Amino acid sequence: MNFAFLDSGTGGIPYMIYLKQKCPEMTCTYLADALNFPYGEKTSEEITACASQAVSLIMQKWQPQAVVVACNTISVTALDNLRSLYPQLPIVGTVPAIKVAAEITKNRHIGLLATNATVRHSYIKRLEHDFASDCTVFARGDAELVSFIEHDLFTATDEQKAAAVEPAVRYFAENGCDTIILGCTHFIHMADIIQKAAGSAVQVVDSRDGVVRQALKVERMHEVQNASVSSENLHTEPADKTLFVTGFTQKKDADEYCVLCRNLNIGWGGILS
Repeated sequence: MNFAFLDSGTGGIPYMIYLKQKCPEMTCTYLADALNFPYGEKTSEEITACASQAVSLIMQKWQPQAVVVACNTISVTALDNLRSLYPQLPIVGTVPAIKVAAEITKNRHIGLLATNATVRHSYIKRLEHDFASDCTVFARGDAELVSFIEHDLFTATDEQKAAAVEPAVRYFAENGCDTIILGCTHFIHMADIIQKAAGSAVQVVDSRDGVVRQALKVERMHEVQNASVSSENLHTEPADKTLFVTGFTQKKDADEYCVLCRNLNIGWGGILS
């Protein structure tokens, strides 16, 4: 089965890698809408428009059997719109792991680290009401950390990485949070660094497991529905485990993405247009 992954940048790549670890036979291709990065600082209307254009490009070029929206900001803002545009296409969303955090917190103080757009969205309040009504959620939008991860992480020193996460970790410590949710997929690239900075008394959680389980559920349903389809009729799949982008905002971006691909052992596909 061919999965296409979408994010405004490279944050969702750990989701693709995790899916490949769970199910190596899946073909996974990734589109970063880098030309419109960052989504987290856009309006809901802008996010919806950009995400719709990106999925349209994916469908034109790859015709995947399913799309994983590996971006919390797109998912809480535009997932319903994307599903209405492509009713026959399974689209798996990504939302902050508030339910998981509420199940494991001991002192009922939860930290949510996300983009500003995600933190502001009413969908987050619904998740809090439905799954963490007995908890206090301390939300922090951190556009600076998102930008650092997208542009500087893979060439940064250990000291620079520690300094980048320090303001967020300090904020949650000051509010007594014993659980931190990584509510933007970019932050998963630094999950171990955030965990080390927060200390062993704090649990850092994300939604990778839930999203990949849902994606594999979609894959099993697809197998059943298409068991009698000849492989000759299936669309030619794109290069597996390859990163494409919609464009660059700066010249140095191309070099940064090449470094990222080397570090994560994935292919570099260049601009998809």
